[in-house]
Amino acid sequence: MDNLINALASFGIVKWDLVLGGFGLFLFGIKFMGDGLKAVAGDKIRTYIDRYTSKVWMAIGIGAFITVAVQSSSATTAITIGFVRAGLMRLEQATGIIMGANIGTTVTSFLIGLKIENFAMAIIFIGAMLVLFAKKKRTNYIGTSILGFGIMFFGLKTMGDALKTLKDVEAFIDLTQEMSSNPFLALGGGIVFTGLVQSSSAMIGIVQKIYESGGMTIDAALPFVFGSNIGTTITAIMAALGGSLASKRAAGIHTLFNVLGTIFAMIFLNQFLAIDKYLTQIFNLNAALQVSVAHIAFNVVATLLMFPFVSYLVKLIRILIKGDEIEYREIDLNALDLELARSLPSAALQVSKNTIIKMGELSLEAIDETKQFLLTKSKSHIEHVLNLESIINNMDSKITDYLLVIVKENLGESDVETYQANIAVLKNIERIGDLATNLVEYYDSIYEADESFSQEALDDIVQMCDLVHHMIARSLRVFMSNDKLMHQSILEDENYLDLLEFKAKQRHFERMATDRCLANVGGSLFVDILATIERMGDHACNISKTTFSISVEHEVENKTSLQ
Repeated sequence: MDNLINALASFGIVKWDLVLGGFGLFLFGIKFMGDGLKAVAGDKIRTYIDRYTSKVWMAIGIGAFITVAVQSSSATTAITIGFVRAGLMRLEQATGIIMGANIGTTVTSFLIGLKIENFAMAIIFIGAMLVLFAKKKRTNYIGTSILGFGIMFFGLKTMGDALKTLKDVEAFIDLTQEMSSNPFLALGGGIVFTGLVQSSSAMIGIVQKIYESGGMTIDAALPFVFGSNIGTTITAIMAALGGSLASKRAAGIHTLFNVLGTIFAMIFLNQFLAIDKYLTQIFNLNAALQVSVAHIAFNVVATLLMFPFVSYLVKLIRILIKGDEIEYREIDLNALDLELARSLPSAALQVSKNTIIKMGELSLEAIDETKQFLLTKSKSHIEHVLNLESIINNMDSKITDYLLVIVKENLGESDVETYQANIAVLKNIERIGDLATNLVEYYDSIYEADESFSQEALDDIVQMCDLVHHMIARSLRVFMSNDKLMHQSILEDENYLDLLEFKAKQRHFERMATDRCLANVGGSLFVDILATIERMGDHACNISKTTFSISVEHEVENKTSLQ
């Protein structure tokens, strides 16, 4: 016991306030920089993932590129799992992006090795000036990224300077010596600490600083780095919790890839050490770069080895995580062929119509997810709605651009009307996606305030949501088939929806008058929730009205020409 107390006391020479403060600044800087870069990129990140991942090798490149851009493999992986969860990406594509993200995340360690931290204060000054004085939002976001970049390296320098004293702590020296002789101990440390911090970049940065100060040997540093690649998978696992079978499998792929890569690295640890020491001598690498090169080599070698076996990895994860859920539905935006638009605009209009219908199906799924969040309070449903809304917006942009190409051609009167109907329906569906997002935000505000709905209020919302879902589904069928009877039933349902909204409001006001509604946030938002659902019904009715009015005009024209 006395030895343990003395060992712990020996760590007192380390200025832990600087270590913890520097570590906090480092993590904050990574997040701040990533948030700024994501704000600059906007939806382009999702667009790139959606557009350039048709082949696994392309997915690897995009995964690496985006992770370098936002400095977070966790963010790239979470976005990818969101696409898989929505059923818009195959597991093979997701595997490629995850492999690429592992390569992209090595850039931080490489920059640490280049001693960028020596310029941290100058970088912070430039970023702060842009944040404080930039008038354009984009410039402000760039300033945020630069400021975060500087804070990250200032925090690292502060932490590193404080950690240098570890080389004089006898207990820590004994521990690192034990790690050197027992690399699996170092491996376990990398897994545990990275899992707790949820940032492999942060943990590898710490290892670089400790090794640089002489507090750790390279024999212990490398297994610790390898272990961090397993520890970082906790983020993907958390992103998939409560999600679909497909998203769980994507998280499983991430874990499986990193575990298999680490097993390979540990089997050939002596060879990795020999190559790393050889490269250090040849290129005269400093200590931090020596760790970084090993980190880069590990991820590149693992990717090259696993690349030919992606399909087998997917098969294995399907065996390990069993289920019959549909993982992927084809939404082929490549069908929006520009050559077809110029040569056969009528056929291109039909292609755009088919794609709009698929977009409408996504809006139905978004409504289902809002209802699930209402009933379960599970945050995973919010993520799903936001992801679907982003995809709907992306589809809206692409289909609109495609229709603008079509309308520039020499269209007949009938094609012009079809174009107008397509545009009108497209915008109504896009607005339904926005309203679904508004709904989950309302629900989240209520739940964050530790409030809940009464059973009567819950029943009113669910009844209206079910009716709206039914209306939108049938309005899409009217858009497809011009069914007059179905159109009439949608008009009748709109009147019924208005009646449900009116009665729900009356019951709400009665609950408030009799003090049966004690929820402050919920009481003020309930009417907004009802109005949002009613507006969804209006958009469903607009889809049907737009489609049917075009159909009626065609019938009148045909009768006139026959006479």
